[in-house]
Amino acid sequence: MKDTLEALRQSALGELTETRDTRELEGLRVDYLGKKGKITTILKQMGSLGAEERPVIGALANSVRADIENALEARRSELEAAALTQRLLHEKLDVTAPGKKIEPGRRHPMSIVLDEARDIFISMGFTIAEGPEVELSLYDFDKLNIPPNHIVREWSDTFYITQDEAVHLRCQTSPVQVRYMETHRPPIRIISPGRVYRRDEVDASHSPMFHQIEGLVVDRGITLGDLKGTLNALVGRIYGADTKTRFRPHHFPFTEPSCEVDVQCVSCGGAGCRVCKGEGWLELLGAGMVHPKVLAGVGIDPDVYSGFAFGIGADRMTMLRYDIDDLRLLFENDLRFLRQFA
Repeated sequence: MKDTLEALRQSALGELTETRDTRELEGLRVDYLGKKGKITTILKQMGSLGAEERPVIGALANSVRADIENALEARRSELEAAALTQRLLHEKLDVTAPGKKIEPGRRHPMSIVLDEARDIFISMGFTIAEGPEVELSLYDFDKLNIPPNHIVREWSDTFYITQDEAVHLRCQTSPVQVRYMETHRPPIRIISPGRVYRRDEVDASHSPMFHQIEGLVVDRGITLGDLKGTLNALVGRIYGADTKTRFRPHHFPFTEPSCEVDVQCVSCGGAGCRVCKGEGWLELLGAGMVHPKVLAGVGIDPDVYSGFAFGIGADRMTMLRYDIDDLRLLFENDLRFLRQFA
């Protein structure tokens, strides 16, 4: 057994000098000193030795173990020092090299238009309100007078999160107006910009994620004329005073009467193109007078107060603002495209 221990000492010390990295070193340690290592295996045989041999072999085994451990630590230090030297050589910094030019950042075109819209509405006396993007169907549908059989509540139209359809990614910014009216009394004048989600196929004018600017005004004597005047003021300040708009009758469950507002397509000047699908107009927003049921549902007397609401497609507003003919350009993060906007 004494000869075996001495042989293990020499074998281990010899193999240590040939290790090339700490991974090989750790494998060598386990091979000799681990729970199933060569030294441990020999120590388990000491029970078969006589009383006089045990202390001698035990002392020798401890000596061999100590020599191997010390050699391991020494070799580890050598390998770590060598690795550090290589890393410093690889990562060395030439302080005399000229610096790299840092380009100034630019705001995204969506951010530019959203900020402009905020400033315009704030100048007209509106305040900013926010709401959750993960919304309850109670607020996104029920309290907006949207019936259970409405197409927007289908799984093919809405990104539901829960199987019982109680929670989903909001498909409009309209629930913000309900949440706000529950905690505020008229007069109310708010906008709520934010992201919304619908199961739309991606094309030049549609995306499953897009931006809306919800607007709400509630007070005594609010009329459809106030709505038209507000929206025409917004369009005129963003696109120019001569910009043409078109108000079309429509139906939304949460407004009555309702309308859709179009802006003449800037890509073709109204002649018709693939962006406007040959119509010459681009739908910009839906709007209308707040439905009496929505007002009554939040405790506001519809016989005393009236109001209007609108939801602007901020992405399309940006396309019109910069004559962009494909909505996908706004989300592809192509620097060649984004560098155009100061």
